[in-house]
Amino acid sequence: MANDATYTPKYVRILEVLKERIQDGTYPVGERLPSETALVQEFAVSRPTVVRALNDLELLGWIEREHGRGSFVKARPSDEPEDRLRLGLAVLDRQEKADSVRLVEAGRRSAPGWVATRLGLAENAPVVLRRRLGVHEGVISDLVSLWAPLDIASSGPLGQSAPLTVPVRRLLTMAAPGRLVRVTEAISARRASGEEAKLLELAPGDPVLSVVASVLDSTGRTVLVLEVALPGTLHELTDTYPI
Repeated sequence: MANDATYTPKYVRILEVLKERIQDGTYPVGERLPSETALVQEFAVSRPTVVRALNDLELLGWIEREHGRGSFVKARPSDEPEDRLRLGLAVLDRQEKADSVRLVEAGRRSAPGWVATRLGLAENAPVVLRRRLGVHEGVISDLVSLWAPLDIASSGPLGQSAPLTVPVRRLLTMAAPGRLVRVTEAISARRASGEEAKLLELAPGDPVLSVVASVLDSTGRTVLVLEVALPGTLHELTDTYPI
């Protein structure tokens, strides 16, 4: 019988092995994982494959990556039977550290139609846009765009051109009329725009995985819309479930 692992992407196998080692205590909470170079040698793969596995482990909440120091084990994210890539939540909780986030633009802009619809605004209504690149050890992993209504953004520094000193979720918690209660995500694949291709350093024709999320508070209002554009050549969203 053929081995199922033969048909599993290499980065997924690395991810699963590292998760097993965290679960069985080989890598305790707080411990640094082997370096990217060591993992490349152990699994006989390329560096982008290792970066891809570590990036997804971080998005799943298993590890935290620090520029120049390495990847460190966090507490197990949950007791649910399967992990879920909660990209919207990961974006809300990401720190804008100078060595891992590169700010592209920030300030008042006109809302695109699809953003205005989600925010309950008229098309081209003024909003605050914050756009940033996620970078680790020189590898660009994602492009994040955040759109907030003016009244939400005005009570915090979302529009500032300097790195945020607190995560976006904390800013929203202070600015939203009600407490934050839900993130709704939609995932699709599409061709990268010219600007995205340039920022993400994609080859012509390369696709992106687009994750669009709406953040709602307890009054039912959408207080933030965000999009994460992931290079299709670097990311693959996978799931496993019983039948």
